[in-house]
Amino acid sequence: MIIVTGATGKLGSRTVEQLLTRVPADRVGVSVREPERASGLAERGVRVRRGDFARPETLAHAFEGAEQVLVVSAATTGAEALALHTAAVEAAREAGARRVLYTSHQGASATSAFAPMPDHAATEKVLAKSGVAYTALRNGFYASTLDLLAGPALRTGTLAAPADGPVSWTGHDDLAEAAAAVLAEEGRFDGPTPPLTGPEALDLDAVAGLLGEITGRRVERVVVPEEEYVATLTGSGVPEHAARLLLGMFRAARAGEFATVTPDLAGLLGRPATTVRAHLEGLAAG
Repeated sequence: MIIVTGATGKLGSRTVEQLLTRVPADRVGVSVREPERASGLAERGVRVRRGDFARPETLAHAFEGAEQVLVVSAATTGAEALALHTAAVEAAREAGARRVLYTSHQGASATSAFAPMPDHAATEKVLAKSGVAYTALRNGFYASTLDLLAGPALRTGTLAAPADGPVSWTGHDDLAEAAAAVLAEEGRFDGPTPPLTGPEALDLDAVAGLLGEITGRRVERVVVPEEEYVATLTGSGVPEHAARLLLGMFRAARAGEFATVTPDLAGLLGRPATTVRAHLEGLAAG
């Protein structure tokens, strides 16, 4: 059985849908914190069980009979994230899984300025020492992050953010389809994958230009000093730790940590990966 964790989240839910086009529903199980939110999957023949990385005692039942487990990374950072990921990896091993897959990142690095990246690097080390075959899906930077920046720019005509660098923005749908393909073809990748990225790396100057072309209105890229940016976010109700985490993304982008582009995602999909223009067109259309 293939177990997918976080199956009611943005990436996990899409992965399950793609997986169900490749394998019978009775070969798919999901581990979710709130099983009632996955009732639709249960009605389609998917095994739904409660599993919470923060409560490792729930994972033995959730992972029972697992041949492969996809561990979708937790929405937190630091020691908490590593503890949650470690609990999931250990539970998968104890359940007898042949392979553990993990949603890592193209920028996984112990020295990154962006807080989730050291967590991904540390989790990959846990996987390497687990004694179980593993695949670290080094996903490109989620294109949905652009919505936080491009959404306001569509309203105001100004894309205001700190100095940045090129990022190979990558769609959730594409990454979910790729994860399902790797799960359905067990052993296709062993260890970390190549970066699974969109087809181009664009900075926010280029994004502003695309927004202008799509809308027919000028969108100006304005570079905001870092502390001013943090103050603006916190002034609008964003917790300071979250604002500074986001600031780390811009710093890492300036260092070129997310600039790599490879054809490997398109190879898994059997088609071109989604472009930034296509993503922004969808955003502009509402």
